[in-house]
Amino acid sequence: MSLDTQHDGHEGGLREDLGAVPAVADRIREAIETVIEGKPDVLRVLLTVLLAEGHLLIEDVPGVGKTMLAKALGRAVDCSVQRVQFTPDLLPGDITGVSVYHQDRNEFEFNPGPVFANIVLGDEINRASPKTQSALLECMAERQVSVDGRTHELERPFMVVATQNPSDMEGTYSLPEAQRDRFMARISVGYPSPQAELDMIDTHGSRSPLENLSPVTDAARIRDLVERVRHVHVAPGMRRYVVDLVNATRTAPELRLGASPRATLHLVRAARAHAALNGRHYVVPDDVQTLAVPVLAHRLLPGPEARMERLTAEQIVAEIVSRLAVPGPR
Repeated sequence: MSLDTQHDGHEGGLREDLGAVPAVADRIREAIETVIEGKPDVLRVLLTVLLAEGHLLIEDVPGVGKTMLAKALGRAVDCSVQRVQFTPDLLPGDITGVSVYHQDRNEFEFNPGPVFANIVLGDEINRASPKTQSALLECMAERQVSVDGRTHELERPFMVVATQNPSDMEGTYSLPEAQRDRFMARISVGYPSPQAELDMIDTHGSRSPLENLSPVTDAARIRDLVERVRHVHVAPGMRRYVVDLVNATRTAPELRLGASPRATLHLVRAARAHAALNGRHYVVPDDVQTLAVPVLAHRLLPGPEARMERLTAEQIVAEIVSRLAVPGPR
């Protein structure tokens, strides 16, 4: 067998393996849309982060459906879901769990906290102190919890969906840069269209639509799809494109803090998932360009001049993408 035949056979097998990704994702999306209407771009990023094994930060004003979106994902996927309401008096042990001494047995027993779930909803994460926020750092980065010298593995899939209110609202603490960097992407739900809001009165007026949302897949299926997504091909030119894009944020005069190497890895993983959702077994520039703002913007800090000109990190990333040379065909 020639090398070309072997390569074609590998690509053919990969196409077949990835064929289930769009179908399952569409079922999840359709289920969530019975609760959250008119937000296709938001749902696309949500599913991309899920299949890329990342964590999602949802930032917006109160009452636009941030918590409902996270709960709908948990209902659509038949897996364990825990919700943590972040408050100023929340302690790190309230998230990770604590060791309790049993006098009758003369031993300590670890009581797992709510982080021991497949999907963890951190509601209003920036209302807790930075010390409590940092309790999620190891969980999100290493997918494990260390308590009293013992390490406890978290079950996969493991995804943190955190909501936060804008930092200029009362009773909020800004998320530290290290914490924001753990989130693969940040999105805003935004206000619904007038028609979607009218429909919401009918669907949400008498009872919660979550009550009628039935699971369309399970944790084992998601683990399988995540494994398949890892094999999506990223050509050398596309890898260089991602590196050039991230490096451009570090040298941009409008920014005083660029994206980290973790951002590079997150962007590649997200691009793989985005390609799979579109039925492709390889990444194209459009995958990277579509995800550049949600994956990179929340990690960046605009400089004084950019703030004076009221330039947002999102606008700066979009400008960098527009002027960066796009690689040719793979």
